[in-house]
Amino acid sequence: MSLRTTIKDDIKNAMKAKDTAKRDALRLLDSAMKQIEVDERKELSDDDVLAIIAKQVKQRHDSATQYKNAGRDDLLEKELAEIAIFETYLPRQLSDDELCSAIKEIIAQTGAQNMKDMGKVMGAAKSHIGNVADGKRINECVKTLLA
Repeated sequence: MSLRTTIKDDIKNAMKAKDTAKRDALRLLDSAMKQIEVDERKELSDDDVLAIIAKQVKQRHDSATQYKNAGRDDLLEKELAEIAIFETYLPRQLSDDELCSAIKEIIAQTGAQNMKDMGKVMGAAKSHIGNVADGKRINECVKTLLA
């Protein structure tokens, strides 16, 4: 069963269980997927769906930070709840130690020596571990290891 089908089934189950928070969050996710399908005129693969979910999580994190700074705890809690729902569909993220060891291997493979080689390392890292680590975390680890 595809990830898209799983999300649609979860929307139905949330409706039956009268779980409005989960239903509404998943409907927002479904809407984002439909928008991409219409704009790009293509059928979404599981990788495309994962990328959309990751983008939505990132947007929610940014909004949560702004709500926290503005003192809007009600909106902050809503964003954090949506993040928790969306993250159940994403693969498990690497811990900091796992991320750094994976990047060390990539640095060894690419032969990177200093910060001038950061682009090579980032490109390889995104293709190898982009699904299980956020780009910001990858960037920070690469900078630390190459500095």
